[in-house]
Amino acid sequence: MKQAQKVKTRFPIESDFAIDNIKRLSNLINEIYDEAESGMWKRKGFRTHPSEVERLLRAQALILAEIDGVIVGSVNVNLMSNGVGEFSMLVVDRKHRGEGIGSALVNHAEAWAREHGCHTMRLEILSPRYWTLPSKTFLRQWYSRIGYSPQTTELFKSMYPDLVSELATACDFIVWHKSLT
Repeated sequence: MKQAQKVKTRFPIESDFAIDNIKRLSNLINEIYDEAESGMWKRKGFRTHPSEVERLLRAQALILAEIDGVIVGSVNVNLMSNGVGEFSMLVVDRKHRGEGIGSALVNHAEAWAREHGCHTMRLEILSPRYWTLPSKTFLRQWYSRIGYSPQTTELFKSMYPDLVSELATACDFIVWHKSLT
């Protein structure tokens, strides 16, 4: 791991709602997903858009990571049913990888879920069905190391039928869980 700078994770504050900040965060999310899901989608910059990022910020559904006041990562959190929390859309700026930012974001997401009475944290990994993508291999190994384990595999088309036409290859969602107790 690189020498870590002081990383702060937090929920959005008023200054995060500035349009330039929203656009920058939307671009960061799309850039990271374009890289991590290269070859899986027909087009780039498809993961999110500024209005969705603004909605998530205003709903306090994004945890942000910052170094010296600059946003360097984020993660989306949601409450599901039956004591299950979920995180998704975890991103870290490429310039700050290996500094513990992803771990700090996941730790904050898990603490948030515990505060909301959750006993399990859930995440999904979208992966190509017939070939291997190194970024997905890395994620599976990393999530295993921090206590997550695969539970089920769902067909992408059963979860998001309206997005199937955007895929460049057949994909599945692998649902992972971690006990928070």
